[in-house]
Amino acid sequence: MPDRKPSVLFVCVHNAGRSQMAAGWLAHLAGDRIEVRSAGSAPAEQINPVAVEAMREVGIDITGGRPKTLTPEAVEASDVVITMGCGDTCPFFPGKRYEDWKLDDPAGQGIDAVRPIRDEIRTRIEKLIAELDPARAR
Repeated sequence: MPDRKPSVLFVCVHNAGRSQMAAGWLAHLAGDRIEVRSAGSAPAEQINPVAVEAMREVGIDITGGRPKTLTPEAVEASDVVITMGCGDTCPFFPGKRYEDWKLDDPAGQGIDAVRPIRDEIRTRIEKLIAELDPARAR
């Protein structure tokens, strides 16, 4: 990564569950060392309340986030673009790192089904931080 702060964009169709939890984890675990963005191709009106509850259980408040529309500019401004296994297609820009994290969709699920998704996202975020900021990884 360059000397500047790396940036990560999490993308999911509705930008209401997985991508919001991922953004919350990254902001919480990396602090201001990594810039965090999230967006969706068809954003919902609000964040999934069960995702909010699951994150609250681990001390992370994602209620300040809002589902946002995915734009080519957001992709272009990001070093890493991570889709959430939801089939979203992103604009392609050479030199960007693209990943697809195959994760279950928390939409319509109860808290017991969302907790393992939340925990899997944390594991992936910890690995991502170690790759993007190895000198300060936890």
